[in-house]
Amino acid sequence: VQLQASGGGSVQAGGSLRLSCADSLSRRTFSNNAMGWFRQAPGKEREFVATISWRGDRTDYADSVKGRFTISRDNAKISVYLQMNSLKPEDTAVYYCAASLRSYGSSRGEDYRYWGQGTQVTVSS
Repeated sequence: VQLQASGGGSVQAGGSLRLSCADSLSRRTFSNNAMGWFRQAPGKEREFVATISWRGDRTDYADSVKGRFTISRDNAKISVYLQMNSLKPEDTAVYYCAASLRSYGSSRGEDYRYWGQGTQVTVSS
């Protein structure tokens, strides 16, 4: 598994970004496993953002992003996405995608085996 995250950038508060994460190596692994997005702001610990099950039929979000962010996946394209709307300055962080070894995801980072390199999201007020 080799995860490549992209789509980060700088936006003003209220704006939108769409993050993408592709697995460049293993279609089989990606299609069978839950995926997640996490983020880490400067000086803070990594925190859970969203997760999606292997079939895409179950999702879960951190309270701080519910109603604003949407996670989705396309197994045919070996990709997972994070649509981020109504962005706030406190959403500023490096965002990481991660692949679990389980079919259904969790909010715990230790449940994820593979991690992408991260993509920077900066939201200005």
